[in-house]
Amino acid sequence: MIVLGLTGSIGMGKSTTARMFSEAGVPVHDSDETVHRLYAGKAAPLIEEEFPGTVVDGVVDRAKLAAAILGDTGALKTGALKKVEAIVHPLVREDEKTFLAEQRKAGADLVVLDIPLLFEVKATDRVDKVVVVTAPSGIQRERVLARPGMSEEKFRAILARQMPDEEKRRLADYVIDTGAGMEAAEKAVRSIIEDLRGRPLLS
Repeated sequence: MIVLGLTGSIGMGKSTTARMFSEAGVPVHDSDETVHRLYAGKAAPLIEEEFPGTVVDGVVDRAKLAAAILGDTGALKTGALKKVEAIVHPLVREDEKTFLAEQRKAGADLVVLDIPLLFEVKATDRVDKVVVVTAPSGIQRERVLARPGMSEEKFRAILARQMPDEEKRRLADYVIDTGAGMEAAEKAVRSIIEDLRGRPLLS
């Protein structure tokens, strides 16, 4: 079974690209979706213990948690962020291992691990190949600042935690540019699948 790592900086179109792999029949493990699920499950009591008042009705309130790890200007409180990561990352990894075991048992020949900070958390040893989703910086900025609650300060704080896009592209086995349009991105996804499987897709 080939494990393909999917990554890309904020606003590059990674989630849309992950959906394209899924729609093409490739099982996808989405780290962000897993975190959402954990925030309503295993992670909630652990987060509440570390950050009292951030859990409401058994579910982590992402806005309250963000307020605990981001200053008013959007500057990260590094110590607080590390505490969250120390709780969440092992749980995501556990979920990922379960996903891989289930897919191997099901006979999957190719799966995708959608890991936003794949390079930053040094997760390349968990995958066989890496695809980086990219877009021109102007398009990236426009997409991100259109998100609810986003500001220039928060955007800069997020970028500061992420490896530069140019470096990610240099380290990638495959690159998908969503700035060229979603039709081109979908074609690139199909091409990658065909290359890894060594045969054309039937549909």
